[in-house]
Amino acid sequence: MYFITPLAYNQEIDIEQQRNDTMKKQNTFAAYLLIGVGAYFLLRQLKIPIVTDFYSWPTLLIIVGLALLIHSYTAKNYQNLFVGTIILGLGIHFHGVAHYPFWIDHWAVYLLIVGIAFLVRYVHTKAGLFPGMLLIAISVIMIFSINLPVWFDWVYIVVDVIEKFWPILLIIIGIYLLFKKKK
Repeated sequence: MYFITPLAYNQEIDIEQQRNDTMKKQNTFAAYLLIGVGAYFLLRQLKIPIVTDFYSWPTLLIIVGLALLIHSYTAKNYQNLFVGTIILGLGIHFHGVAHYPFWIDHWAVYLLIVGIAFLVRYVHTKAGLFPGMLLIAISVIMIFSINLPVWFDWVYIVVDVIEKFWPILLIIIGIYLLFKKKK
């Protein structure tokens, strides 16, 4: 015979409640995503002239990024803030490059997007302030390096080296992350 003790019964209820909460959180993300994609295709079907610039694949990136951010804030589960900010930023950047002649199309914009993602995550998790500020500073210097005064000529040399060998930096960071000891 199988007897359920009150403690075991309470543990089963807790496990079931956690499963239900997890499913609800997954369903809310799917709901936000479906609402965004549905609105995108509805506006595309209606062919409203004011939003014709948004009938493109970067808009889908914007929708996915917004869905991740809205889900993170409403569920108070901030682990997707970083990824959501990066996807939203990439969508906005690709849309801007495709549709606005004044948009800055420079490789440092990607550093700026990642730096902003670190800061957005920092607001809720208190982790990533230094990398975020560093990436934003580097990206702003690189974007506006064309207009630097003469006494900043050394920056051009550094930028040339970085632009030539940046894949090596990615490899080094990846190796560091692989072998870094967890505390």
